[in-house]
Amino acid sequence: MGGFFAATLKEDCVFDLFFGTDYHSHLGTRRGGMATFGKEGFDRAIHNIENSPFRTKFEKDVLEMKGEMGVGFISDYEPQPLLVRSHHGTYVIGTVGRINNIDALTDEILGHCGTHFMEMTSGEINPTELVAALINEKENFIDGIRNAQEKIDGSMTMVILTAQGVYLARDMVGRTPIVLGKKDEGYCASFESFAFLNLGYEPYRELGPGEIAVMTADGVTTLVAPGAKKRICTFLWVYYGYPASVYEGVSVEEMRMNCGEKMAERDQFTKDDLDIVAGVPDSGLAHAIGYSNASSVPFTRPLIKYTPTWPRSFMPTMQSKRDLIAKMKLIPVHELIDGKRILLIDDSIVRGTQLREQTEFLFHSGAKEVHARPACPPILFGCKYLNFSRSTSEMELIARRMIAELEGTEDVERTVLDDYADPDSERHEKMVQKICEKMGFTSLRYNRLDDMIAAVGLPKEELCTYCWDGRE
Repeated sequence: MGGFFAATLKEDCVFDLFFGTDYHSHLGTRRGGMATFGKEGFDRAIHNIENSPFRTKFEKDVLEMKGEMGVGFISDYEPQPLLVRSHHGTYVIGTVGRINNIDALTDEILGHCGTHFMEMTSGEINPTELVAALINEKENFIDGIRNAQEKIDGSMTMVILTAQGVYLARDMVGRTPIVLGKKDEGYCASFESFAFLNLGYEPYRELGPGEIAVMTADGVTTLVAPGAKKRICTFLWVYYGYPASVYEGVSVEEMRMNCGEKMAERDQFTKDDLDIVAGVPDSGLAHAIGYSNASSVPFTRPLIKYTPTWPRSFMPTMQSKRDLIAKMKLIPVHELIDGKRILLIDDSIVRGTQLREQTEFLFHSGAKEVHARPACPPILFGCKYLNFSRSTSEMELIARRMIAELEGTEDVERTVLDDYADPDSERHEKMVQKICEKMGFTSLRYNRLDDMIAAVGLPKEELCTYCWDGRE
């Protein structure tokens, strides 16, 4: 994924920029970067944050950087923000999104303007550099930003620091947010709404889908009005978002509790059926609290996340190592597990490895039963719009693997997948049962798509639900 923070103040902004960016550390584990502009021009720093937190890596930079305007980025993938010099002048750019047609766009640009791209260590083109090249195809920033968004297959939100102000461009259909804050000294823009509250800002407004604006210390001016179509990512509430955040007026923590309540209403488990309800830390906790409140089954924490040295740990690219580190972060409380009938809620089941190991862990620690309740429906489609998962194949998704086994082929027609996505179908029931057996749960029931949407409280047509139903 990735996150950002930008500030334009009548005084030095580096303090706000440092802490505002740090508040996005849950959205990325690979790279962090800050850039400022002031009387001495542009200044920029980028660091690898795989083995230590953002704050530790940038402690020295924050003492040396100066400027009244600045942008900061946390990334799970590419180094950014980038410092670019073009016919637009010098500017700094950072992005959040995904480009599915990156090879085609790269070939197109190389073919008609003779430019070049710096390859990252992986051998791939930095997507943010490609976005800058698309912007530079046009004579002004506004046309350039729109050119990039229209050519990109996927999604793209941009934050661009110039000598005149910070340009903000939300994804064309608003799959990711840009939230504005205001205080006497100026303004800020943030992915996460909570990131500016402790810095003295008051919530100002959110940019609409496709809106382009420029932010200075004196205000925020809309340059391109928002579009009518909105498709904000529902997974922001289910998993990505920090509990204190609010998107489109909907609290992340409240939505998760609503999800839990709706799952409890479907289950109708009571204290006679279960001993405890537990959530997988961190994103599963609020879902579990909601379930507990609705069912009257006590909420407890049999799994405790070790945070002193792993508030957000290095996650290697090898899946086996990722799974091991995820397991190492959870410490069991045997007194709350031994002999207990546990209902365990996680935000989702993607590949299935981590939750299966956590379930085995609970049984090994003496659990009598483990009933699994993912807070969202089965994930049937790899995300095309955000880097939710860098899976190379949809067959890495456990739901698709089980469907392939049931159908006898990986090449399943779309109408068949639609049937598996229907929670009332016989195919769906067989898929869930097969996943349950594979994972070793006592029972398994996924949250329904209609219940999850109701928990958000926004119209379905304003939400992106592609990974569950394949609808764009």
